Amino acid sequence: MDNGDGTVTDTKYKLMWLKMDSYQKRGKWCSWKGAHKFVARLNEKKFAGHEDWRLPKSQECRNLYDHDSKNYDFNDDIVHIDYAFPEGCGSTYWCIEESGINAMAYNFYSDRGYHIRKSTKEAANMSCRPVRTAGKATVQGRTSATGRSRRE
Repeated sequence: MDNGDGTVTDTKYKLMWLKMDSYQKRGKWCSWKGAHKFVARLNEKKFAGHEDWRLPKSQECRNLYDHDSKNYDFNDDIVHIDYAFPEGCGSTYWCIEESGINAMAYNFYSDRGYHIRKSTKEAANMSCRPVRTAGKATVQGRTSATGRSRRE
C-alpha cells in the first residue's frame, strides 16, 4: 500500500519500506557504512514522522520478493519487487545481519541472500531500502532467508 509520504507498507508482514531506495534518492551506490549513514539521516530527519528506520533483515527482503512482479532496475533489467516501488531501483540491498568482515545482501534478480565483504569493491553496485516495523505481522515469513527453497 502506497502511503503517499514516500513510504510503502506491506500489510501482510506489517513493514513500512522506504519507497525509493538509497540509489534513487542519492543517485549513487552506497557502501556498508554509507547504508548505515543513510538510515541515520532518515532517523535524524524523522522521515515520514518516524525515527525507527533500520536496514532490513534478509528474511524481510525475502518476504518482499515477488516472482510475479517484473519491475525494472537502474539498468532496465527485471527485478522481482512490487510495482508499488518505482522503476530505476537497485537490485541488491544491504541487510542488517553481519559477521566479522561480512554482511548479508539480498538480490532481487535471483531471489537470493548471500554474504559479501563490507568493504568490497562490489559495494559499488549496492543500495539500501530502509524499513521499520509497522505493527504485528498477520503471517509468518518464508522458511528460507536465502531464497529458492519455497514459494508461497
